[in-house]
Amino acid sequence: MSTEVPNIKLKIDPQDLQIQTFTVEKLLEPLVIQVTTLVNCPQNPSSKRKGRSKRARVLLASVEEATWNLLDKGAKIAKEATVFKEELHSALQNVRKESQALRVSAEDFTSDPCYLPKRQAVVQAARALLTAVTRLLILADMVDVAYLLEHLTVFQRTFESLRNVSSKADLQKTYQKFQKDLENLDYLAYKRQQ
Repeated sequence: MSTEVPNIKLKIDPQDLQIQTFTVEKLLEPLVIQVTTLVNCPQNPSSKRKGRSKRARVLLASVEEATWNLLDKGAKIAKEATVFKEELHSALQNVRKESQALRVSAEDFTSDPCYLPKRQAVVQAARALLTAVTRLLILADMVDVAYLLEHLTVFQRTFESLRNVSSKADLQKTYQKFQKDLENLDYLAYKRQQ
């Protein structure tokens, strides 16, 4: 019996990604709401300084912090990934680039939030960052699915070998491996569900 994990070939084109999982959709929902709020602003915002956000820098800092946390976790996933490694690194680089572009346009916007072209630049940068983050999340989700499928294949092989044992000693040894594989698969499924 082999203990190495088989190589699973997924029928997925990493260049043509679409949101197909509930988890990714739910993770992105707050971001979509925030970008939509920015987009649906009045065409001619008031030129009065009253009501201007005094905490724009705080908001920008929180977006940057969230992006860096995402990049840190993404880098760990890319380091451990066995599939889509190059695509993950490319997606991480794209998130870094779009995050920098958002930071520059947001800093410009916070200096004069009533100027419509600056608002539009921030909206475009936010959309670009959202697109980059979406791509990274989808790729990370695909890596997770591939990892789960690899372990499912190992479990299936162990189950097949359990059905074909010929002695009591082989049965005990194979059953112990079956239990370990089942526990591992159960843990991975639980972890994914969380």
